[in-house]
Amino acid sequence: MHLPFARARSRGRGLHIGVTRAGKPGASFLRSGNVSGWYARLDRECPSRLDQIEIWLTAWEDALRHNQPVAAMLPSDWPTLPASLLTEPGHVLDHLLCRHDAESDGRSPRGAHPTPTKLADSILADELKQDIPVSGSSGSKHHKITLDALPPGFHVHLANLNLNEDDEEVEQDEETEAEIASGKRTRSGVPLPFADPAVGGGLFPARMIRWHADSISSHEPGVREQDTRILLQKLQLLDVCEVAIKATQRRLYLALVRNKLAALDDEPEPGQLARSEVEEILSEVVKSGDTLRGNWPWDEKPRLLITNPPWLRIKDRFRGHEDGSHLRKKLGQELRNLREEDGSLRFSTLRGNVNLYRLFLERGLQLVQAGGRIRLIVPDSLLREQSSAPLRALLVTKHEWTSIWAFPESARLFAGVTQGVLVLGLTVGGETDELLAFGPAEMRELSAVTGLEPTVPKLTLERERWGRWSRGDWSVPRLPRDRAERARLLGVIDELAGMTRLSEETHWLAGEGERVRVRVGEVDQTNWSEDIHPWKKGSRGIPFIRGIHFRSDPDNVWMHHPSFDSSIDEDAAERKQALWRGPIEAPKHVRLACQAIVNAQQTRRLRWIVLPAKCVLGNSVNHLQIPRSVVARLSSEHGGEKAALEWLCGLLNSEKLDAWARAWAANNNVNNYELELLPLPPLPVKVTSKIA
Repeated sequence: MHLPFARARSRGRGLHIGVTRAGKPGASFLRSGNVSGWYARLDRECPSRLDQIEIWLTAWEDALRHNQPVAAMLPSDWPTLPASLLTEPGHVLDHLLCRHDAESDGRSPRGAHPTPTKLADSILADELKQDIPVSGSSGSKHHKITLDALPPGFHVHLANLNLNEDDEEVEQDEETEAEIASGKRTRSGVPLPFADPAVGGGLFPARMIRWHADSISSHEPGVREQDTRILLQKLQLLDVCEVAIKATQRRLYLALVRNKLAALDDEPEPGQLARSEVEEILSEVVKSGDTLRGNWPWDEKPRLLITNPPWLRIKDRFRGHEDGSHLRKKLGQELRNLREEDGSLRFSTLRGNVNLYRLFLERGLQLVQAGGRIRLIVPDSLLREQSSAPLRALLVTKHEWTSIWAFPESARLFAGVTQGVLVLGLTVGGETDELLAFGPAEMRELSAVTGLEPTVPKLTLERERWGRWSRGDWSVPRLPRDRAERARLLGVIDELAGMTRLSEETHWLAGEGERVRVRVGEVDQTNWSEDIHPWKKGSRGIPFIRGIHFRSDPDNVWMHHPSFDSSIDEDAAERKQALWRGPIEAPKHVRLACQAIVNAQQTRRLRWIVLPAKCVLGNSVNHLQIPRSVVARLSSEHGGEKAALEWLCGLLNSEKLDAWARAWAANNNVNNYELELLPLPPLPVKVTSKIA
């Protein structure tokens, strides 16, 4: 079961979509400062990534055979292994594989990191402690713990509890034993078949083997052997990369040996499988294939699917290929037009600049049998971005979206990634009545026993309230951890959700047959860079306004531009790209503008200012196009156009609207659609006095 390195070197990736760990953000829980440096030193000592993988796997097997640390089996010219990498050989393998995959696509291996082992363990613990109904049942999930699925340490604890053992055993035997007998569940509690359609280096099945070994350790040897055989035979593991497939086959075998479920030879001890049998089974259940574009190579649909699919936009695929532009376009067209045998689109929710993780989610819903379960690790932007709205609607209206774990960027679950992380829990089929949202969670709150610690805040989103909040696009708000702050924000959301939105035709800012529109600044800073100049002391001309020129404190928002504030330092960033000398004319009227790109650490998200006439806006600033009839009406009511816009600016900068915007923000960009959906209260009715 060694890797076919000669073939791998010559094998072209073509239009295959890589589904290994590269292209997705990630990082380990290993915080040693010399870990990343170790991989860099390894590249210098052993430049071939395929050789790195082979040597590591061989050293791992030798370590198990001789009962020695992996470090002791490595070549002498390899750099000294950091202490933080000694305990889990699989993590190093995952890292080596994702670096290989990134480089094969022309991307930097420095930004490629594996799925944290602790996250995988927590997901498995949360999923396997639940009893999942068989296909054909009502689809409701029974939240009880199957005794055989618990690690042996819990058996002692349960034995001390005053339970009606007879009742428990009857319920367990009638349901669980029937599933075990039919091959739908292992005695360790794993629903079968189990699938990972982007298996990469095999992290999830490897950690499942560990769970399985702990759970059946108290059984007789013959039972352990048969239960392990059933588990392996019902695995469905797929990846497009042949190197990853061979590495996963070998990694799972070593995981079985490490957990004393398989032998290093063909003379196994009682309770163990022989090496030849394991290798034969793994060669059948770990396969090379394209999950997104190809057919699923198994007849039986899985009951449980867990994966961390690639976080990679189609437009970024093949970035390092000579013909990358053509390949990306061809791939995008193929995915958009891909149809099933009945003529339906395989990816019906595909919108905008598509990220591969969305396609894996929709594909997973097709692969898993009714009543089966799905767990996916995805970016938390899925909860709020507009392009994911069709996918969210599919999850709510056609399936039971049961839970989310939300980890903000500050949790550092994936170090160096400016994006939050989301763990989705889904039951295939039916519809969603309520969603249990956990978060914001912290890394320390992951548990290999319970999934999440009870300290994680949670909110039950009932369908009626949720639909009213989101206007049926099923966005999930970002909520604070603090209980009092959370209660205040939920109150604000409830208050504002029913109000008319900024761009709606029924709003008081709408004119006759016209409505407010949000526009991007008229100058693309990249395309027009030669016409944008520094603003030096004594400069005269047309101010060029960028996002950096917006300032705020808790009470005020103002413009910080050298044309209006000569005290700004000569070398300040605000003076760079601040003077416009291009052919685009500056508007002759005042405008209401909003910073479009904000810092994640910025306390205020909405920064509105009244922009003076004869200024040009960069595309890092949005502005409102208000019907002129409405501007005229407001001007007459407030004593002029500038005064009217300043009054409106105060409304838009209100604390409640800013809290609303932060709750529904998908990323650091204040997008046009986000501003268009801002709720504004109705104007107070003016009552005219009629005194006789």
